[in-house]
Amino acid sequence: MQRNYTITKKIAKHGEQRVIVIPSFLKDELKPKTVVEVRINVIKEAEDER
Repeated sequence: MQRNYTITKKIAKHGEQRVIVIPSFLKDELKPKTVVEVRINVIKEAEDER
């Protein structure tokens, strides 16, 4: 059974990497080893952090 979710998130920074944090309410739906498709649509560009 295919389930779809739409989440709007800011990209977080973790050291030199950028991450997307999955909301905790999906933890039971997205168990480890679950295969998902992630599509990224940029809604708003970030300003330079200088």
